[in-house]
Amino acid sequence: MNRLLILGAGQYGTVAKEVAEAMGCYKTISFLDDNNPNAVGKLEDYAQFSGKYPYAFVAIGNLALREEWIFRLREAGFFLPVLVHPRAVVMPSAEVGSASIIEAMAVVNSNAIVGEGSIISSGSVVNHNAEIGSCCHIDCNAVVPANEKVPPKTKILYGTVYHSTQED
Repeated sequence: MNRLLILGAGQYGTVAKEVAEAMGCYKTISFLDDNNPNAVGKLEDYAQFSGKYPYAFVAIGNLALREEWIFRLREAGFFLPVLVHPRAVVMPSAEVGSASIIEAMAVVNSNAIVGEGSIISSGSVVNHNAEIGSCCHIDCNAVVPANEKVPPKTKILYGTVYHSTQED
């Protein structure tokens, strides 16, 4: 019974749904959303769906809210999958935490670590041995160089090359 419940039917929800569809492992994909009439319920209804939908994914852009909802879903007994688009590259030695998404054309290189609840957007690169904290967002075409450490709940903007310290 591979049924996926996505919290948030906005921009990230659409991306999460299409990545999950591309993976081909979910029979049913539905949304909870407070403002979308096509959703099966509101966010506050999440606990009612734990028996029907074993898997849930938080597709909310706000980093702190995403973290809060991940905690709630886990407490309610949902499994929090990793969504990886088939056209993304995740090296075998890389680690990707639960509730994270790796979008099409993103690269997570050797020995990289992506923390729980993170979004690695299309075209971004998490290079070898880099560490991404929990609930981060590495936006399109951003680069996290080798051996860099990104703190939890950090957003790296489009096209940015991240450096934790600036050299003179």
